[in-house]
Amino acid sequence: MSRRGRKTAIGGQFAPRTIEMLESPAYRVLSLSARKVLDRLEIEMAHHGGTDNGKLPVTYDQFQEYGIDRQAIAPAIREAVALGLLEITREGRAGNAEWRQPNLFRLTYRHSDGERGYGTNEWRQIESLEEAAAIAKAARSAKPKKTKSQWGKTSRFSRENPNRKRPIHSGETPTTCHSGKTPTTIDISGRMAAGPLASQSPATGAEDAA
Repeated sequence: MSRRGRKTAIGGQFAPRTIEMLESPAYRVLSLSARKVLDRLEIEMAHHGGTDNGKLPVTYDQFQEYGIDRQAIAPAIREAVALGLLEITREGRAGNAEWRQPNLFRLTYRHSDGERGYGTNEWRQIESLEEAAAIAKAARSAKPKKTKSQWGKTSRFSRENPNRKRPIHSGETPTTCHSGKTPTTIDISGRMAAGPLASQSPATGAEDAA
């Protein structure tokens, strides 16, 4: 009776991770959110037939659908990048559908097209748990970079009200009132000159409300 050989085949797609990496300080200090980021990117790579590492597009919505709290996505990505397990090969851009584009990612421990060897493995540069923990903590708490709005710096709400009257500077001739009456004049000392309108206040914001 022949002995059965051990079954080593996996009945489906899989994402290989070396024991060396699993035992590394960089991997051991990863937060749960950062591990989920790597998991979701490995799934994306599998959907690309195991290729396109470095061109893996995953949106915040897709990370959230996978189970990562939306507020934890950016800190988790920064953490995985700082620990040398992940690289952002193209910065994404927020905005409407015409302008929006997701980040593109590369898993440093997986092969990329045109690359010699099996990954660049920057995580190997971190030699201790203390160093890895400090790097991860600093990355999670770092302030994200501000992105410019596609509409420019000037907000459309900051434009001048077209109905607002331009203030009259000294030396300018006062504008005639819409009522046809002679406007009140002010002498050099700033006192109201005598006249038919001297007892009345100058024209104010009544026209602005019209």
